[in-house]
Amino acid sequence: MSNERIDELKRIFITRLDALDHILSVGEKHFPDMGRMLQERLVDDMFPLGTQIAFACNQPRGFSQWCAGQPIDNFGRDVTTMEMARSHLRDTKARVAAISVDDTKLDDIKRIGLGPGLYCELPGHRYVSDYLTPNLYFHITTAYAILRHHGAPVGKTDFMMFLAPYVREEEPSA
Repeated sequence: MSNERIDELKRIFITRLDALDHILSVGEKHFPDMGRMLQERLVDDMFPLGTQIAFACNQPRGFSQWCAGQPIDNFGRDVTTMEMARSHLRDTKARVAAISVDDTKLDDIKRIGLGPGLYCELPGHRYVSDYLTPNLYFHITTAYAILRHHGAPVGKTDFMMFLAPYVREEEPSA
């Protein structure tokens, strides 16, 4: 039984959630009241930072529940404290780390609810590539953008901190 694709997904989910955690840490150092920041939005019709955190966690969390044959139990939208945000991140990373299925799970059909009366059905590998991963990045990016918009000193290096172990410095040319 091969687990290469599942192991790679686990690595991606955990490292991206670590990046979100890091971005939030930068925000905590910059803003004296992160509880207030959790209610901030980019624009009025978008969800606030706290909801972006919950929704970012819900993507890999839902994947772990699907892999375990459990019903999807998403976090609620109201993340009002950093303790709650950190708890969501810890819980999600633990669930992802505990995934124990082989790669054939990605051939199973996943039904995805898209709102009242709407759904689609995709093979697991397309559920991950076409639905889950774009949603994960959308919500992490939006959380990053909210903090940056309000003045947190976050940049692309913070967003892509998972690349840090691979960064090398070129030798100066003579």
